[in-house]
Amino acid sequence: MTIAQASDLPHYSYEDYCLWEGDWELIDGIPYAMTPSPMVIHQTVATKIAALLDHNLEECEECMVLMEQDWKINEFTTVRPDVVLACHETGETHLTRRPEIIFEVVSKSSIQRDEELKFRLYASERVPFYAIVYPDDRRIRLFRLKEEHYMKIDDFTQATMEFDGLPCKVSVNTKALFKHLK
Repeated sequence: MTIAQASDLPHYSYEDYCLWEGDWELIDGIPYAMTPSPMVIHQTVATKIAALLDHNLEECEECMVLMEQDWKINEFTTVRPDVVLACHETGETHLTRRPEIIFEVVSKSSIQRDEELKFRLYASERVPFYAIVYPDDRRIRLFRLKEEHYMKIDDFTQATMEFDGLPCKVSVNTKALFKHLK
């Protein structure tokens, strides 16, 4: 028999979130610890994704690449995606509007949240592209928003992902991304 109910759980706000020590995300008022610290392969892949995206933007002044930047969606939801491409003005301390692309690099501790909870959240916030990165498999699963739902474009391992319909021409070559990973 379950005694605790959802209404019994504490409900936190952005104001609470700003006071917490450590790395957290807040989704619908529920805190999620971002622990343990990311593995070396996670950080390596995220950094390479950011570098590959940034290379695309040499001629583009509208977009920027950000890593682990808070995105305050509303008073009760603040997430920190691994890598984003934002093509709009940002707040001084956090994103205030949805990015155009989000990359989440999965780990054993984040896979369910990245594949399910954030998948639904990012679709509901109308993020045009969501890329879930599986570093151990050397694979990226790319989704594009169609109306209100994500449609899978493909699983990329040795190809170039093209992101159309954005203010800047953007692509990521997965062969280059995963090259030299141990």
